[in-house]
Amino acid sequence: MVCNRCKILIKDELLKFGLHPTLVELGEVEIKEDLNTEKKTALNEVLQSFGFDLLNDKKSQLIEKIKNSIVGLVHYSDEQLKTTFSGYISQTLHHDYSYLSNLFSEVEGTTIEKYFIAQKIERVKELLKYNELTLSEIADQLGYSSVAYLSNQFKKQTGLTPSFYKSLKQNSRKNLDDL
Repeated sequence: MVCNRCKILIKDELLKFGLHPTLVELGEVEIKEDLNTEKKTALNEVLQSFGFDLLNDKKSQLIEKIKNSIVGLVHYSDEQLKTTFSGYISQTLHHDYSYLSNLFSEVEGTTIEKYFIAQKIERVKELLKYNELTLSEIADQLGYSSVAYLSNQFKKQTGLTPSFYKSLKQNSRKNLDDL
């Protein structure tokens, strides 16, 4: 789940399924009931029809928590990090960063840092499209040390400069869950 609409949809589907969710957060659901294998399979089929999966193994759940922490940080938080990115991830997930980094790379085939950068670039695209902030304000909001650094990273990821991207009529943003 990567947005609030996802959380609402999941909660509604759980209620339709006769379950009582006590927590529905990005990538995490807690319910009052214990599910047997048959009910889990049926619930998974319902969720898959909306593009979601039940994650039963701890590694998959941890990967999803990493992704959701990054998405939350980049897309839904206006706070600047008071620590390093690796420190933030370690503190949030209560695991050593090197363990999380190795696990993420092994399972996803990319690094946590590259995933973080991809999320930031998608956020930059969104902010450019809204045309409410200057590039300097966007750089500041997303924790870039300078506009030049943001522009360099943007061009590496997209092949375009931010100003050229902004001038395009058709801005090609990706869905967050496609990153």
